Amino acid sequence: MAWNNILCVYYSRTGNTKRAMEEIAHALNAELVELRDGVDRGGWRGWLRCGRDAVRRSTPKVECKTQWPLMDYRLVIIGSPIWAGRCSSVVRGFLKQNGKEIRNASYVVTRGSEDRSEDVFRQMDMYTPCGHRTAVSLRAGSVGYAFWQEEFLRQTREILRENQR
Repeated sequence: MAWNNILCVYYSRTGNTKRAMEEIAHALNAELVELRDGVDRGGWRGWLRCGRDAVRRSTPKVECKTQWPLMDYRLVIIGSPIWAGRCSSVVRGFLKQNGKEIRNASYVVTRGSEDRSEDVFRQMDMYTPCGHRTAVSLRAGSVGYAFWQEEFLRQTREILRENQR
């Protein structure tokens, strides 16, 4: 059970976003939930489907089973891989369905390129009226991965302390 009343939700096709979100959820003692849309995104066909869905800005219906209603969490941390310069269609579908219920949001995006893709945060903000409190763009295997993840955790903990006052 997440005693800190923090939710980490994510979609991960290759495991990079899953690994990052597991580490963050563990560090914050948060509930961890994987988003599902029921679409086979494995292999090269799945990779092509992901790119096509990102370019088309698809918003599939997404399953998200949490312990509490989203509005009851102090913070919802949303993790997404970057597909064609955008958040994954699975995360976009989740945000379109549920973004208005989130009181405080933070974003974790994982990427394969050197481009930090911070414009993805603004794209995600379009679905969350509250905007984001903290955000990080991580590249698996990069030299700065651990530093930026720790900086994200530091900033997130600071915001959580401020919200307790």
